[in-house]
Amino acid sequence: QVQLVESGGGLVQPGGSLRLSCVGSGSYFSIASMGWYRQAPGNQRELVATITSGSTTNYADFVKGRFTISRDNAKNTVYLQMNSLKPEDTAVYYCNWARGPMNYWGKGTLVTVSS
Repeated sequence: QVQLVESGGGLVQPGGSLRLSCVGSGSYFSIASMGWYRQAPGNQRELVATITSGSTTNYADFVKGRFTISRDNAKNTVYLQMNSLKPEDTAVYYCNWARGPMNYWGKGTLVTVSS
């Protein structure tokens, strides 16, 4: 069983920045792929960024150049640095842990971009 707890969400003005954190429990954190997904009201959950156990990253086109995913295996933590935020980035952001057929989700943290 893996438990994930996200933090760092909040209200930010357009053009601002936030850093999300996701702390995972369990001893298999370093061998899993981690990801951030988001879901806006009325929309399906969508991939934002992923990072493999070897730290290879992948980004959705709509965040390339603005968001950066990173991980600290010693702290069982994955981060999402979000810069140049736009109102359309408003959503609940979820952390994901994936290894083979196993998949775990956090409960999410709300990011609101508004003036």
